[in-house]
Amino acid sequence: MNKKYQLTVNSDSNYQSADLLGLEVDSTLVSPLNYHVLKDHKSFTATIGESHFEQKHYVVKVNNNTYSVNIQNHLDLLIKQLGFSLASSKQVNAIKAPMPGLILEISVQVGQEVSENDNLLILEAMKMENNLSSPRTGIIKSISVSKGDTVEKGQLLIEFE
Repeated sequence: MNKKYQLTVNSDSNYQSADLLGLEVDSTLVSPLNYHVLKDHKSFTATIGESHFEQKHYVVKVNNNTYSVNIQNHLDLLIKQLGFSLASSKQVNAIKAPMPGLILEISVQVGQEVSENDNLLILEAMKMENNLSSPRTGIIKSISVSKGDTVEKGQLLIEFE
């Protein structure tokens, strides 16, 4: 697999590399978050000001110049190319019926706080019971169905605040 990285510096400059640091870079850790760097026979002092590992975002100060750096590896680039995004999460504010069916049970009430993956209701469809669980943590704003109701695909069932 061809490993490659894309670095975006200050949101406007993009660099691609097969090696994250490049072959001609020599760096030494001087103290926590401080590095001495040699590149093309030039000396640089680099300090990592902010480190957001999960978001792959860093603020780096090199010779008194501050740079905002985002790093994407080959998997991040592939996911982006396919039209997906790991970083952005969609806020789900409503639960709609995934298929036509019958509401067998409602496990929550208006105003109740729920956590991600808590059971919200049971929908019977094609003689199978389907547990619909919460996609996120939140508070139930409204419940648009009652036990025993028949619902159509796409019908609003529950709303979050």
